[in-house]
Amino acid sequence: MVRGVVNEKSRPLCQIDNMAQNNIREVLAKHPTIPVVTFNSTEEVVPKMEALMARGIFCIEITLRTPAAYDCIALAKKLYGDRCAIGMGTVVKIEQIKKAIELGIDFMVSPGLNANLAPHFENSKIAFIPGVATPSEIIEGIQYGWDTFKFFPANLFGGLGALKAYGQVFPNIKFCPTGGITEETYPEYLAQPNIISVGGSWM
Repeated sequence: MVRGVVNEKSRPLCQIDNMAQNNIREVLAKHPTIPVVTFNSTEEVVPKMEALMARGIFCIEITLRTPAAYDCIALAKKLYGDRCAIGMGTVVKIEQIKKAIELGIDFMVSPGLNANLAPHFENSKIAFIPGVATPSEIIEGIQYGWDTFKFFPANLFGGLGALKAYGQVFPNIKFCPTGGITEETYPEYLAQPNIISVGGSWM
């Protein structure tokens, strides 16, 4: 196994409790480490995808932070969609959800939780995970019937200590922490029972 990642084929699948958020837990359980990548051009897609797969990683979250993002997502889906889960990150607008449907991606990631976006995420039929940082946001998400959240930015909101505390208060909630997690710290995060996956840019 390559240092710095969990090889997906070496990890047993987590028990899937339900079908909330269009089966997001099924996606995350298969991919314990999710690279969060920002592409500046389509020329970067093939080298990065090949490098990830060589390390046993068959999942990627491509952020919408650059003008090239949609083209890069489309190319990744076309070339690697049969082998890798291709996700769209930084989803904050209804138009972006519509584009995700058009591109046929596998999952969506949002940095926050928003009532206006909630029904559009649900109706997309695409697995999705919204971001939370506080107990109030988690409680709001629970009201929508959601049980899996991106904890972001993890390093600024208490990191592992906060997630351990949330595990006591919200025993049925699973998290995918992202933000400030490193090659050195991610194994400790994954060892926690309420953490189903971790995201980061170190991969």
